Amino acid sequence: MISKAGDVVRYLHKEDEYTRYMGNGAESDFINDDDIRKRLKANREPKPHNVRPIIEKSLAIETLQPDETAALLNVKEKELWKEIFEAAGSIKKKVYDNRIVTFAPLYCSNLCVNNCLYCAFRSENNLEKRRRLSLDEVKKETEVLAKLGHKRLIVVYGEHPLSDVNYIADTIRTVYGVKVKTGRGFGEIRRVNVNAAPMSVEDLKILKEVGIGTFQTFQETYHHETYKKVHPEGTTKSDYQWRLYCMHRAMEAGVDDVGIGALFGLYDWKFEVMGLLYHARELEEHFGVGPHTISFPRLEFAANTPFIQETRYKVSDEDFKKLVAVIRLSVPYTGMILTAREPADTRREVLPLGVTQTDASTRIGIGAYSDRYDRQEAERQQFLLGDTRSLDEVIRELVEMGHIVSFCTAGYRCGRTGRCIMDMLKCGKEGHLCKLNAILTFKEWLDDFAGDETREIGEEILKKEIEEVKTQQPSAHPELMKFYRRVENGERDLYF
Repeated sequence: MISKAGDVVRYLHKEDEYTRYMGNGAESDFINDDDIRKRLKANREPKPHNVRPIIEKSLAIETLQPDETAALLNVKEKELWKEIFEAAGSIKKKVYDNRIVTFAPLYCSNLCVNNCLYCAFRSENNLEKRRRLSLDEVKKETEVLAKLGHKRLIVVYGEHPLSDVNYIADTIRTVYGVKVKTGRGFGEIRRVNVNAAPMSVEDLKILKEVGIGTFQTFQETYHHETYKKVHPEGTTKSDYQWRLYCMHRAMEAGVDDVGIGALFGLYDWKFEVMGLLYHARELEEHFGVGPHTISFPRLEFAANTPFIQETRYKVSDEDFKKLVAVIRLSVPYTGMILTAREPADTRREVLPLGVTQTDASTRIGIGAYSDRYDRQEAERQQFLLGDTRSLDEVIRELVEMGHIVSFCTAGYRCGRTGRCIMDMLKCGKEGHLCKLNAILTFKEWLDDFAGDETREIGEEILKKEIEEVKTQQPSAHPELMKFYRRVENGERDLYF
């Protein structure tokens, strides 16, 4: 009989689906708080002559050891931080070239059984306006995003029986089914990533069959005591290890690409960076491939959620830049996601430090895209955004900064996922191949969706990128230009 809240958690969470990965018994997971603290303390006074070889190792696209990351986190000299920042940009360029991927989040439900102290969706927040989108509403939201030119979405759900795996699968099918006429071509979503609660292997297999891209579940905080404090006992989210081993289950279920992350501001930022490294190394050890992406959101204001104002671990803008750069050096192959939580000026400063993905035209209220409301309504969303600029505005700025925006999703349809794409990223091959597809998809977007000013500067960077292919990949240039002319003539979704 299930008589206590804790019994409910144990009933819903299949312990054998994470304890089998715990080599030292059910009480021991791969995040050892004492070990992390000792390493941070042991490396608190790193010398420049010890740090520079670590930077060189990162530039060789090798995952760092914990002591190496701890040393980077404790650097104090401004000149050495300058070298770290420069290395972060160089690593991103080496692995991903100058491409940036854009996406939009689509919040489908803010119903939630959890009571996380930092979240406006928490069950005790009686000011939150609760909704779960119908499939017709999901379609309308997707149509708005497709008409803007988005090709990638991240669908987001609160943890609730009404947002179970079947609902999630239905919403994803609905998103993939949208096709709208626009410009000279059409708008459609070609890749749907998922941010949802931890699931069983059985449920994750359902999402795999639907055709998801990356599956994200963030640990929020890797510090055990803090995790327990902010996730009240008896809620489904209070089970640290069920959440921690979710990516193991996803990979076991056949999901090739997984995303990890921490919510910076819950605990000490240096500890959380170490936790992310430990998580990446654990996945590499068990599956031969690490996380496809790492996210690093900061706590932002959320309605009727006083914990956010009370935390003593808020991350300054300067420390935020440092943690982003150290993540890039620590896990040099991974994609890194910078979100619209951050204001535009912060995003401009952080993008050169290794970022590969960012959202744009973001609305996180339930139904907010088709409602087209002009202001942020705190009572209908999880937190307040820092950057609500349109996709066209964000892309124009990215191009002005020297980036080409890629809308390519070819790799996921050609099997370049999981270990395959990681091997290609580490040796630099993926950057060359994706350059070709970035050119084609950006040309497609410019023709179908861009404003006049964005189209003008976008065409200029396309000329530069095509000339670079001609110089660096001469054998690929003729075929690229054949495809390019076909895109100019109205064909869509061409890729190598």
